[in-house]
Amino acid sequence: MTIKTLNDTLHKKCLIGLTYFDANGVQLKQTLLAGTVTSVDREMGIKLNLLALSPENISKKKSSNKKAAEFTLPANTSCWFTAPRGDFHTSIENVKITDPDYLITWDIYQTKAQKTVDGIKDNIKDGEQQWWQWRPRTQQPQVG
Repeated sequence: MTIKTLNDTLHKKCLIGLTYFDANGVQLKQTLLAGTVTSVDREMGIKLNLLALSPENISKKKSSNKKAAEFTLPANTSCWFTAPRGDFHTSIENVKITDPDYLITWDIYQTKAQKTVDGIKDNIKDGEQQWWQWRPRTQQPQVG
């Protein structure tokens, strides 16, 4: 599926791979999310409703009254690839997506290094904003 405009992503099921790095380029964590595109805006980004627990597991977690979480991606589709068919499990326990339309990959970098004291990382000071730079991973990911 070729994306010509942002509107081509509306109502599409997506598997989203996010890799977080510190300001020195050291990988902090990887997260795999899944959701459906609900709105698009060139300035505000691409908004998705994230998939929640499957209906059979909702009663176990007592979260049936919770609304689906929203997640916003930058309005850049250079890192959107046609996803292979199959079942994919996310980083959230018991959440999976079947036959997503797109596989999306982003690298997310801290823009400010954490201060260290004697080699121990300090937390960002209270009230100090932490900024992240989103970089699209434009090389098609390998699945399997």
